[in-house]
Amino acid sequence: MFGMKIGIDLGTTSVQIYVSGKGIVLSEPSVAACNAVDGSLICVGEHAYEMVGKNPDSIRVIKPMRNGVISDFGVTLRMLEYYVEKICRHAIFKPRVIVCMPSTITNLERHTLLDAAIAAGAGKAGLIEEPLAAAIGAGIDISHPYGTIVVDIGGGTTDVAVITMGSIAISSSIKVAGNTFDDAIIRYVRYSKGVLIGELTAEQIKKSIGCAYLREEEVAMTVKGKDYVSGMPCSFEITSAEVYSALREPLDRICSLLTSVLEFTPPELASDIATEGIVLTGGGSLLYGMDRMIYNRTGIHTQVAEDAVNCVAKGIGKVLGGVQLLEDEGYIFKTRATDSVF
Repeated sequence: MFGMKIGIDLGTTSVQIYVSGKGIVLSEPSVAACNAVDGSLICVGEHAYEMVGKNPDSIRVIKPMRNGVISDFGVTLRMLEYYVEKICRHAIFKPRVIVCMPSTITNLERHTLLDAAIAAGAGKAGLIEEPLAAAIGAGIDISHPYGTIVVDIGGGTTDVAVITMGSIAISSSIKVAGNTFDDAIIRYVRYSKGVLIGELTAEQIKKSIGCAYLREEEVAMTVKGKDYVSGMPCSFEITSAEVYSALREPLDRICSLLTSVLEFTPPELASDIATEGIVLTGGGSLLYGMDRMIYNRTGIHTQVAEDAVNCVAKGIGKVLGGVQLLEDEGYIFKTRATDSVF
């Protein structure tokens, strides 16, 4: 296919790929399983995710993305190569790719992302900031001189950005998000219950009974783990109130980040935000009561975007059809291999 355009949301917990004209064609966990001896790739995505915490010594299960940036370039490259080959196997020309990035990464991290995209098979590659893509994907018209604030809570980072006239006026990012919630639950269960649980179990607890605002009716679930003292398998009950207690600290940090951005927002943009409210995107925004918690902290109407998990990928998809505006605004960064993008 000539001129295939691909958007990649290379997240800490998942990879989503949008192909122009087709929509989101792939959504897989950001996990790879490699041979521990020679480092060869065994599998990626869902199949590798199922091995987390269950792999033998001969297999290494790796999460190559940490806090929104590449922590293992080699594994990230092989994972991207696999996905690009899977999508473009019948294409004659190399695809043109846009990759999403956190709003506050360094120039070195930007070049690392671009290098990975080019090495994975892209003919040309560019970057777009994650909150900007999330706003576009949430259906917000960013072209007008009107302030909008987006809080994108992903797996590794939470990005807060005030957007106006097609660009980001103020932004900040913190390495606290969905994975931090899981870690907080693991620590709480270890110290309060004396039981060790893994990442998959913690994520199950978070999704099933986790909450950012106390539920009106408390719910509980039975969980299996490993007794910290005896080392024997065991089961225990955990309630939504206990999970809420475990998540208080990371949730407070996200609220502090948001209030900090609001404090530095110019008065005219702040008045727009007071009228339009706060938009939440990303998988972390689906935690029960997240919108109510932020409303109670800020007093500003808060809503979770429709299809919050896919907002970033959908936003990149819309950008693929008209990159000139973003390129003019400086939100598409040119690769080292070429003087122009698209």
